[in-house]
Parts: sequence; structure tokens; C-alpha cells
Amino acid sequence: MKNVHTINITVEGKEWTSAIDTAFKKKNAQVTIDGFRKGKAPKDVFIKNYGKETLYVETIDVALPKAYKKVLEDNKLVPACEPKVEVKGMDDDHIEFEFVIITKPEVKISKYKGLGVKKEKAKVTKEEIAHELDHMRGHLAEIVVKEKGKVEKGDIAVIDFEGFVDGVAFEGGKGEDYSLEIGSNTFIPGFEDGVVGMKKGETKDVKVKFPEDYVADLKGKDAVFKVTVKEIKTRVLPEVNEDFFKDLGYDDIKTQEELEKKIESHILEHKNEEIENKYIDALIDAGIKNMTVEINPEIIDEEVQRMIEDLGKRLEMQGVPLESYLQFTGMTMDKFKESARPEAEKHIKSRYLLDEIVAKEKLDATKEEIDAHAASQAEKYGIEAKELIEMYGGLEIVKYDLLIHKAIKILEG
Repeated sequence: MKNVHTINITVEGKEWTSAIDTAFKKKNAQVTIDGFRKGKAPKDVFIKNYGKETLYVETIDVALPKAYKKVLEDNKLVPACEPKVEVKGMDDDHIEFEFVIITKPEVKISKYKGLGVKKEKAKVTKEEIAHELDHMRGHLAEIVVKEKGKVEKGDIAVIDFEGFVDGVAFEGGKGEDYSLEIGSNTFIPGFEDGVVGMKKGETKDVKVKFPEDYVADLKGKDAVFKVTVKEIKTRVLPEVNEDFFKDLGYDDIKTQEELEKKIESHILEHKNEEIENKYIDALIDAGIKNMTVEINPEIIDEEVQRMIEDLGKRLEMQGVPLESYLQFTGMTMDKFKESARPEAEKHIKSRYLLDEIVAKEKLDATKEEIDAHAASQAEKYGIEAKELIEMYGGLEIVKYDLLIHKAIKILEG
């Protein structure tokens, strides 16, 4: 492929000697040799004790970054992914590196304006408003003990339970004083339905069948749970009045009609945001159909790795290790990487499409525009512009983000 560059470079003379000296000082400071204070042994004594190979490994690490930088500068290359590096030769006088550097592939776009993509128009129904109002009431509902009656949908049943397969209790199938919201579908199918209609103090055998996608030891098997209802709780919804409005934090609202107007506005805002995102995705998909590019597998590999790292960070914030997530989803890392490749390829094509529009349209941004964009984006995140610039990694990245926004506007044209 035209964007794969194989370049050899030799580091020799004073530059190589300096790299060896730097490596020696670093390694020497880490060891103690009999007869010398730590870090004070002469080089020949160090080599006699540890060998040249130990020193050379460290020297490669010292010389490699400078050699790579020189190759990029001398050949005016901008890498699209990490290079492959091989040491072709090395002795006391020199080292020869071979770099295989992949740059951005050639991108051709036949059409990126007038793509015929239509944007939906957001509408809010009365049913959606009523549903959101019910949700608000449910969020502020008071949970009270139900002294009489049976377990109903929406109630919270405090239960003891133990599960059996073929008359034998299985591990993880027992619980005490467990608060189960009926209708939450927390347990396996059929369990919550079996609890409906039970009274406080009642014990009952609830028969269920484990799903086929359950854990290996139990999947597809029939089971019996011995369930005792110890207490029944129910939600008492608040009245829609001024106290309710204040509890929601809306001191300016006095009537249900005013609240419904605000709900409608919030739903509309959310729908418009979803429609805009969907519209931009459709525009980019249409643009990609008019684009020709051959993407190296190595570029896709790197994007997959970036996606995995991003996912790992998000999961970590939720207290879930990536390894556990893969176990939950029944995926190995190799399978996950393979499944992520189509999405990774689309990310890359989307980026290349917008970059090409920026280049073709000679898009640029003034300092005032960049500052205004930083302020606008910071407001969305609820942070100061200075924080946003640091989060992005500098004004150049903010500028790039602004140019991408401008490219999207061109796509809309």
C-alpha cells in the first residue's frame, strides 16, 4: 500500500556513544557492585558483571525515540498508528533501526453536499407527558407497609427464599429479608409472577425454569424456590399540588398545566438532541457511501484498542472491571476485539470523511471563534472554558473540534 513507508536509520558516532553513556548511568544507579558505592562502578566493571546485552537493551530505549522523531521530520511523515520497529544491526559503534510507518491512506470523496438526508421533526404526545409525570410521582412516592391484602404488581415484597434443583439446594439460590420490587424483572422469568397474590407470613413453592443463556450449571433447568413473604410494602404516590412542585425543585410552578408544559419542553429538548445525533449519523453514513478509502488493518487495530481502553475507563467509574464485563457478556477479549472492528472502521471512516471536507473546503477558525466554541462546549459540560481546554488537551484540539463541527455543517448543505 502506498501509505506504508519502510525506512532505515543508523545511529552512530557521538549520538550512539551518548546513548550508551545515558543507558549506563541509568542502569548503574540501579545496582550495587562489590567494592563500589551504588552507581559509582566504572563502565568496564559494570559490563564485566552484567554483560553488554543488559546495557544495550537500555540503550535501545534511549536511542529509539530520537531516531523515530528524526525519521518523521526528515521524511515529513505523520503516522496514522504506532510504527513497527526492528533492530537490524547493533555493535559498539552503531545501531540500525528499521521503521515501518503507516500514514493516513488516500481519501477520495465524490459527493458530500446535497446528500438528500431528511431530518425528523420532534413531537411530544399527551401520553408521553403523562408517563413522565407518573415517573416523577413514583420517584417521590412514599413507601409504606401494607398491613392487609396481597402482593400486587408494583409492591415491594420482603422475602426469604431458597432455590432447589432436583430437590437439592444450589449455591447462590438463598436469600433473607430480600426486598423484591414486583415488576422490576430482577429475578428469573416467572419468579415475580409466582409471588403475586401471596399474603404476609405465607410460604409457597414457586416453580420456574432457568433461561438457556443462564450460568452453565443451571441453564435450562427446572427449579423450585421456597418463598416466604415477611412483609409487603407499597408506594403511595404524592398528590399533584404545590408541595409536589416544590419537592421537584420547581418553586415557579403553581399548576399541573404549568408542570406539564415544562415536562413537554424537557421531552422536546431531549428528542431534538436525539434527532440531531441521528441526523448527523445519517449524513456521515451517506457521505461515507460516496468515499473511497483503503484502511490498513493496523489502523483499525489501534482504534479497537482505543475503544477498549475507553470502555475500560467507563466501566471502572461504575466499579466494574473490564474482565468481569467480558465474563457477564460471555465474550473473550479476542472475540470482543473482532466484534468491535466494524464500529472501529466506521469511526475511522467518519473521521477521514470530515477531515477531507475540512481540507477541500479550506476550513479555518479565528481565535475568537475558537474561544467562543470552547465557552459553548464548556457550558454543555457545566465547567469553565479553561477546564474544557485542559480536558481536550489544548487549544489546537478545541480548534480541530470546531473545524469538525464546521465540516458537519457543510454536509448539511
